[in-house]
Amino acid sequence: MGMVGGGQGSFIGDVHRRASRIDGMIDLVCGAFSSDAERSLQSAEALGVAPERAYKSFEEMIKKEAELPENERMDFVAIVTPNHMHFPPAKLALESGFHVICDKPVTLTLEEAFDLQKVVKSSGKIFALTHNYTGYPMVKQARLMIANGELGELRKVVVHYLQGWMSTAVEETENKQASWRVDPKKSGIGGALGDIGTHAENLTEYITGKKIVEVAADLSSFGAGRVLDDDGNILLRLEGNTKGSLSISQIATGEENNLGIRIYGTKGSVAWYQENPNELTAYWLDKPKQIFTPGGNGTYPESTEYTRVPPGHPEGYLEGFATIYRSFAREVEAVKNGADLSERPDFPTIDDGLRGMQFIYASVASSDNNAAWVSLKN
Repeated sequence: MGMVGGGQGSFIGDVHRRASRIDGMIDLVCGAFSSDAERSLQSAEALGVAPERAYKSFEEMIKKEAELPENERMDFVAIVTPNHMHFPPAKLALESGFHVICDKPVTLTLEEAFDLQKVVKSSGKIFALTHNYTGYPMVKQARLMIANGELGELRKVVVHYLQGWMSTAVEETENKQASWRVDPKKSGIGGALGDIGTHAENLTEYITGKKIVEVAADLSSFGAGRVLDDDGNILLRLEGNTKGSLSISQIATGEENNLGIRIYGTKGSVAWYQENPNELTAYWLDKPKQIFTPGGNGTYPESTEYTRVPPGHPEGYLEGFATIYRSFAREVEAVKNGADLSERPDFPTIDDGLRGMQFIYASVASSDNNAAWVSLKN
């Protein structure tokens, strides 16, 4: 892979590099690691990238790599920049014949998301989005249980994603992660909404198999001087008359990474919490509750295949990313060997990225209109 962004001092770039290596399928061979040319070259040297494949800009990287023989060039580009720098390198890479894997949310604006969807489809290349929580075995277990009708007809979804790291004005310190997230020119129109709200939205649609149809949102900015939201409460209407609520916050004092989802059906319900990711609890009308674990009794083989360690050993954040990278790499390898693109690959795609942007824009529009119901236009 080649990488755009993720240079020295980057948190998410290091996460992507570590995750991509877990299954031994991917090597980092080139990169444009910073918008600062000198910093990019320094980062490449620190990462052990060959000097001739250390680039000063993503434009140079994509151009030079495309000129190499097919068996020598990078196979795909990983984009790990702030939101405003997702669309330009993704578009150029796809149009230059490279597959793309990108951090979320997919673009800075909804217009860019629609444009990128067209580029992906016209290019015939693979595009993956790293909503890493879809890679957890117990998330896949919940999805399979619902798809197989074990919970009956779905009635209600309650999802939350609560953090407290922005309870103080961290953006006024040397915290690089906070500074760009409060800047609409780099983050887009959503603050916490785009950063963690899209994870909650994507997890809801992934597990239930139902699209969010309408939202009624109340977004807030508690941090003094913040333009973008840092807290929100959103009512959901999903397909099939399923109702829900979604709560997000980055000013929930004391919270670390409290992502959780509960889904209620006519026959039973399930609950999963990211801070205890190896357990999925099921509650039933006519039998005792069950706790599923990777590889445990009653767990679907299709979910167990995504765990890499023996039962009882913890897996989590990095492995979730790694699962997406592994599924993506398998698809890239299959296409290289002459196979057709999968119609429904088991990783988030450009369509999921567009859904996330529609969710952001509908939620902001709703909040601006006193939490009126707003449709997610398809």
